[in-house]
Amino acid sequence: MQNIQSYVNQHKERFLNELIELLKIPSISADSAYKNDVLKTADEIKISLEKAGCNHVEICKTDGYPIVYGEKIIDKNLPTILVYGHYDVQPPDPLNLWNSPPFEPVIKSTELHPEGAIFARGACDDKGQMYMHVKALEFMTSTNQLPCNVKFMIEGEEEVGSVNLSKFVKTNQEKLKNDVILISDTGMISKDTPSITTGLRGLSYVEVEVTGPNRDLHSGLYGGAVANPINILSKMIASLHDENNHITIPGFYDKVEELSKAEREQMAKAPFSLENYKKALDIEAVYGEEGYTTNERNSIRPTLDVNGIWGGYTGEGAKTVIASKAYAKISMRLVPHQDWEEITQLFKKHFESIAPKGARVKVTPHHGGQGYVTPIDSIGYKAASKAYQDSFGKEPIPQRSGGSIPIVALFEQELKSKTILMGFGLDSDAIHSPNEHFGVWNYLKGIETIPLFYKYFTELSK
Repeated sequence: MQNIQSYVNQHKERFLNELIELLKIPSISADSAYKNDVLKTADEIKISLEKAGCNHVEICKTDGYPIVYGEKIIDKNLPTILVYGHYDVQPPDPLNLWNSPPFEPVIKSTELHPEGAIFARGACDDKGQMYMHVKALEFMTSTNQLPCNVKFMIEGEEEVGSVNLSKFVKTNQEKLKNDVILISDTGMISKDTPSITTGLRGLSYVEVEVTGPNRDLHSGLYGGAVANPINILSKMIASLHDENNHITIPGFYDKVEELSKAEREQMAKAPFSLENYKKALDIEAVYGEEGYTTNERNSIRPTLDVNGIWGGYTGEGAKTVIASKAYAKISMRLVPHQDWEEITQLFKKHFESIAPKGARVKVTPHHGGQGYVTPIDSIGYKAASKAYQDSFGKEPIPQRSGGSIPIVALFEQELKSKTILMGFGLDSDAIHSPNEHFGVWNYLKGIETIPLFYKYFTELSK
């Protein structure tokens, strides 16, 4: 790709300003109060794709938020790359922990990003990484260097489980037909050590409700005589792990893939400092399943975590009450071969079975998805590896991620395509947390690297 670095440098300020304007829109799909903002963001994505060079762009309605579809077809005999991303973002709570307002983007220097990082909700997940692809297309079309066809599918419900994407994919297979799917919604090891995500964990997300008495009770008059739902829920949750942090749900590990010693040794070659890891999180010790390293615990092993728990009185001051109900939201990250719907049912059966008399339990499944592993001998992976080698000057490391992108397995099932995960974020970017950010260097490096993938994928497909 000729002049790509000079093009990025020439348009750097505009690329940053355009992303900042997109980040100002609070496209929070989980909160209906922001419906108009989510829809406005879809409109802005459509305009951006048109300006970048797509010759057809449309906003496709679903039963929820729309999917923005765009394409640039130059020759039907050439390969077609389908780019997936999402324009919705996580809620910014808790707001008091942000150093600057989540939807008032600012660029600040940090120790890892002396050239600056964009602080805003969605900066890395996924507006910043999705927008890299829009700008990469702009470069290729404006310089007449687009080597193949490209399609875009940008959705607005990823942060709430991609509720309507499955139906859209199943009913638009011809429209979405492609040779490879390209996604930037993951990260890399470091700015000095590029990596390509080759595995994702699956997900099962549930909400539980424990009900005791038919109303809130005075803790003095009834305490010790009536089951307290908050106490019971706490004990039930605590019982879901044993003393070795092994999940106690019967059948939970039946289909868990055990990696070979050789594979685990290969994983261990990735640069990792346990001391730096603890320092970055301000913790004295790591925690997890006995017998596995930190990097194995957060990538190749399944987990169960409480994401939220509430009940009773949580306001200022005191209120001596035994609550009628207690609630928790629980997510389970799954590894390949664990079916998320099967795991959800195993959880439901077990959780209901351990409820003591005097309490009623309700388990409500929310959403989930399967894990995914992409082979490193595919044309797509080889093209991505060559692109990183050109851009970073070194070969990327294949790495399994602890995160989940449930729709990746769906894509392979319905579209029969492999997915390549070219992420440019860092673990320190605080996605889903206060002070989310994305390095300016990472953003521009992504724009520089992505066109190289197009080049090598086209060449290797001949």
